[in-house]
Amino acid sequence: MDVFWSRGYHGTSLPDLLKATRLSRGSLYAAFGDKHALFLRALDRYIAEALARLDTELDVRGAALPGIRACLAGYVERTSGAKGRRGCLLVATTMELTAHDSEVAQRIRKFFKAMQARLAAAFARANAAGELADGVEPADAARLLICLAEGLRVVGKTGSEQAASQAVIDTFIARFAA
Repeated sequence: MDVFWSRGYHGTSLPDLLKATRLSRGSLYAAFGDKHALFLRALDRYIAEALARLDTELDVRGAALPGIRACLAGYVERTSGAKGRRGCLLVATTMELTAHDSEVAQRIRKFFKAMQARLAAAFARANAAGELADGVEPADAARLLICLAEGLRVVGKTGSEQAASQAVIDTFIARFAA
């Protein structure tokens, strides 16, 4: 996963994968089939980890708005400084492959759908608890949050500062919180 994340799909060579996995060519092909299949496994792992992290941040057992804030704080952390410059495997893959790879596009669409459902549920809980401003539609707020968070990932590649990302997040929360 780290090799694909660092070099991109097309920039990753078989020797890169052999070195990273410490497998022989035959063992790599026996275990994964081919480079594309290995990449899909790596992408699936990245997506599973991202959704697990989101579930932890949103913690359905707690109050919704603090969970949304925790989610946003995580994005600020992941999009600032060196972490931000590294970028996001999902965003990089979206830009590199989705136009030409239907399997990748399907996985990424499924990820964003799952992310939106989790965020919409959190916004609905916040709305029910009176934590959202009047007229905020949970599904719309969730979609906007996804666009904002993924935009922070892209801007983070330029080395944006944490304070700038935090200001964006604070503006978002101020618009939606009661």
